[in-house]
Amino acid sequence: MKKKITKSILILVALMALCVQSCSDYLDETLVSGVAAGSYYSTPAGFDDAVDATYSFLREIYSEERAYSLSVFGTDTHTNGADGGWKSFNYYDNGLNAGADILREQWTNLYKGINQANAVIGRADGVAGLDEVVKTQRVAEAHFLRAFYYFYLVQTWGDVHFQLEETVGAQVTANKTAQATIYSDGIIPDLEFAIANLPNTTGTYGRATKPAAQFLLAKVKLTRGYQPFAGATDFADAETLFTNVLKDYSFALVASHKDLWNQDNQLNSEVIWAIQFSTDLILNGGDLGTGNRGHLYFGMEYDVQAGMIRDIANGRPFKRFRPTDHLIDAWAAARPNDQRYEDTYKHVWYCNDNRTSGNGIPKWKQINVDKGAKKADGSLVTAADIGKLKFALGDTALFIPGPGQDAKWLGDEKLKVRYAVITRTKASYPASTLPTSDANFYPSDPYVYNERLFPTIAKFFDPRRPTIQWERGSRDWFVMRLADAYLLRAEARFQQNNLQLAADDINVVRSRAAKPGKLAEMQITAADVTIDRILLERSLELDAEQVRWFDLARTKKLVEYVTLYNPQAHSGQTLAGTPNIKDTHIHRPIPQAQIDRTVGGYQQNAGY
Repeated sequence: MKKKITKSILILVALMALCVQSCSDYLDETLVSGVAAGSYYSTPAGFDDAVDATYSFLREIYSEERAYSLSVFGTDTHTNGADGGWKSFNYYDNGLNAGADILREQWTNLYKGINQANAVIGRADGVAGLDEVVKTQRVAEAHFLRAFYYFYLVQTWGDVHFQLEETVGAQVTANKTAQATIYSDGIIPDLEFAIANLPNTTGTYGRATKPAAQFLLAKVKLTRGYQPFAGATDFADAETLFTNVLKDYSFALVASHKDLWNQDNQLNSEVIWAIQFSTDLILNGGDLGTGNRGHLYFGMEYDVQAGMIRDIANGRPFKRFRPTDHLIDAWAAARPNDQRYEDTYKHVWYCNDNRTSGNGIPKWKQINVDKGAKKADGSLVTAADIGKLKFALGDTALFIPGPGQDAKWLGDEKLKVRYAVITRTKASYPASTLPTSDANFYPSDPYVYNERLFPTIAKFFDPRRPTIQWERGSRDWFVMRLADAYLLRAEARFQQNNLQLAADDINVVRSRAAKPGKLAEMQITAADVTIDRILLERSLELDAEQVRWFDLARTKKLVEYVTLYNPQAHSGQTLAGTPNIKDTHIHRPIPQAQIDRTVGGYQQNAGY
């Protein structure tokens, strides 16, 4: 039976198509208008453009604030910063409802991508003059992308509308198909076709490949393995597929996390598949989407602190997401042996503002003299220095020692240095030791973690932005990378009780993360392997990489972890009362627009 889709999830308007201007490095979409898809898609050039259009929705799905709100918020690793409009997805309060725009937008983009893939697959036989090998490969790309979009849908919403035929024009009916059927009749067959027909490598960066399809099918099987409708061999199949990705190609872990996030090294050996963002398109206004905006969301409010103004290097701090105490504790335990925190978080902000007003450089006070503060040359601050600037342009203005280092800064230590030190724990200054002249300054310590000041992830920073206000970034988004494959294979092996093999996979990733001389300390044993240990490793390795909510939902740990480790996420803004999060939050509510625009209505997910 042909199934229809509602107005709210229509394909692109018939008179719009997207095209590619090829180069050897990346897939590049630009808008083409004034042509009818019915005739244009039947030409070789038009068919290629139709395939490229199917990729374009990936940018919308992964680059916006909504992508992070749906994957980072409401987990054990991140909670809300000071700003942003979607904190209900962290609080699990009444604002997480069917009317939320970010749900409608994500739903719409996913179904647009699916319908575009349906159009490519359904129209392929009518394309004349295109090499059959190329045509088959392009159709395989569409199968891969359709599976990718459907997999995102079922992970997020469970049972959803399902169809494998193109919708043309406005439709007002829709189905709600069991996710078991979507897996068995859609996602898995699509990926099996893609694996059979995609090349091992591609000269156009960003196109789907055989290893990318194997990775995706492995994750699909791993995810389905937790479900009541799981296949008997899902975990074993996932292990085999991940092994294919790890062993059959030339992928290799880069030397360190610092290398991985070097924006000049994005085409590196670890990336299996990425969504590409062209610098030229972003800067010249040709990008169809918003650019990769991940650089905006994890930065603290450095730009109103003494000696600092906003600049390109330190980013535009939207203050949307900050680490939970649980994640900070995990990093504190890891840091003695593990290099990843040092490689991916920012520690020092250097003075870039020497004005005498505004956020200008602070001056020495009597309290600094009393506590034995030192100047840049190492000499003690004296009464003659009171009122003089503490530091100069280019000197350290802000310092976050980071997880596990607070104990060094809880007495008078913050008063003995020239710069501000931001810690999780407030420093304590006994009132009896305070000079009268500075009584108003102490015992208050303003430089403690809060919704505006917090450890800042630097791996998403984008120094290629042309101005300090520029929001659209040009970093590629790594959807699949090798370290992720090792940890997912460890999970598949754990589910088969192959604990030593799981430990071996985890140790590959931990070995790369080891500080010099700490390799032995980074190794775990089979006895250490539990699902909680695997999730811990994923929280460190894939910190903020849009996988955490899906990891917790897949492993049935979402409610448990949020309740244990994220007070704001389980009890809302007041941090009191009955936990908001419930078992029903394992899926999101169906967007109200879908319900309203479907003749006869559309069934809402349970609990909403």
